[in-house]
Amino acid sequence: MSSSSTITLVEETGSTNADLAAALRSDDKPAEGSWLVARRQSEGKGRQGREWHDGAGNFMGSTIVEIRKGDPAPASLGFVAALAVGQTVNEALGGACRPTMKWPNDVLLAGHKVSGILLEMVGNHIVVGIGVNLVSSPDLPDRKTAALSDYDVTTKLEHFAEALSRVFSRYLEAWRSEGLPKILQAFLHNSNHHTGAPVTVHDTDGSKLEGTFAALETSDGALRLRLADGSERVIRAGDIS
Repeated sequence: MSSSSTITLVEETGSTNADLAAALRSDDKPAEGSWLVARRQSEGKGRQGREWHDGAGNFMGSTIVEIRKGDPAPASLGFVAALAVGQTVNEALGGACRPTMKWPNDVLLAGHKVSGILLEMVGNHIVVGIGVNLVSSPDLPDRKTAALSDYDVTTKLEHFAEALSRVFSRYLEAWRSEGLPKILQAFLHNSNHHTGAPVTVHDTDGSKLEGTFAALETSDGALRLRLADGSERVIRAGDIS
């Protein structure tokens, strides 16, 4: 079974991911299931080096997963985190809007991004950083964003943290005991991805690759993109639309 969760809440820090990573490099390593949650972050970041919006009242926190023998690919913990966020958001909204998933780990409300997830490896541990827009969302030039407050839902940071830690623990246990294919099945069930749907992959250098959705690799959750000539390309990083 997964370790029970312990949540430490601080008023402000630079980055909860950086703090837990530093703790893992110290002599007094925190255990799996430890969460660090901050009311404010001054140096939060998202995937591909993006800055993560620091909105007072939003959820900004990180947790630790120890990579054990026989565990699925560490990078696939992004799907665990996305499913945990999606379920916790869904419960908080009470049916006001059903969250959907987008590869690799986005959680959307009516097509608008509501969370950010960042994985960082430290030795044989993964630090899972999660941000969720509870009360406000940033105005970004390249994507639409949403917050739970857009649906007249008020969620206290402490309550959301407790709920998320419980749900994450359950999905983590399923990831280990049932395997990655089950997690990917749940992710796709809650997504808009289906075989043959058009997909555009946006790389960090601004280039684009177009094709259709073929599947997710059961070994690590990489995207299989079918190109116009019938061949397939395996994509392990990038944004899609």
